[in-house]
Amino acid sequence: MQSGWESALLWYAVFLFSTVLHEASHAWAALKLGDDTAARGGQVTLNPWPHIRREPFGMVLMPVMSWLAGGWLIGWASAPFNREWARRFPRHAALMALAGPAANLALVLASAWLIRIGLEWHWFGAPYSINASRLVVATAPGWPDLAATLLSIVLSLNLLLFVFNLLPLPPLDGSNAPLLLLPAAAAARYADFLQAPWLRLLGVLVAARFFSPVFPPLLRFVANLLHPQSHYL
Repeated sequence: MQSGWESALLWYAVFLFSTVLHEASHAWAALKLGDDTAARGGQVTLNPWPHIRREPFGMVLMPVMSWLAGGWLIGWASAPFNREWARRFPRHAALMALAGPAANLALVLASAWLIRIGLEWHWFGAPYSINASRLVVATAPGWPDLAATLLSIVLSLNLLLFVFNLLPLPPLDGSNAPLLLLPAAAAARYADFLQAPWLRLLGVLVAARFFSPVFPPLLRFVANLLHPQSHYL
């Protein structure tokens, strides 16, 4: 069982890696699709420093303050891109935007797979009750206990990042998905519309309001997939 500070360090380590992978995936996809803006900023990397340097408040200060204030971690990062490139190649821009959530989905699937292996090998078991740090419990002390907590956090946090970022509201990545389907002229108008500051602020507020009641049932659904015999309610 981890102490409060050990739990905070685990959460922050997972947040840092997951967020850096998300933004590096944006940067890598943009580079492959013709925009080297983020690459020139050094963000096609899993080294957290270029990402922290770009967003020190969202990557360091806000996570620390939110944990101290409420025991939950909130933060953000960003990758720059060339808006003229995005206007000229809206489908490329959409694929670049969706690369970030795809990276989080990959971590969700990888952690779920490792949890299933642990369950099959009896390193892990089903908890009596679940939370974001406790989707699985160890059957013995030592490294299985740390692994169970770490994998639970990786799965929970990346599930949150994946689903939240796919909401079709600016400035979230999912708002760019229609660019895959719209004709060029309509895509350019839509892209300009998404940049309106009032709309981006409204999008964050609506997304946060909508997502808060949605995530706990979603986490229970995933826990029931991991432990079909448990029937968490």
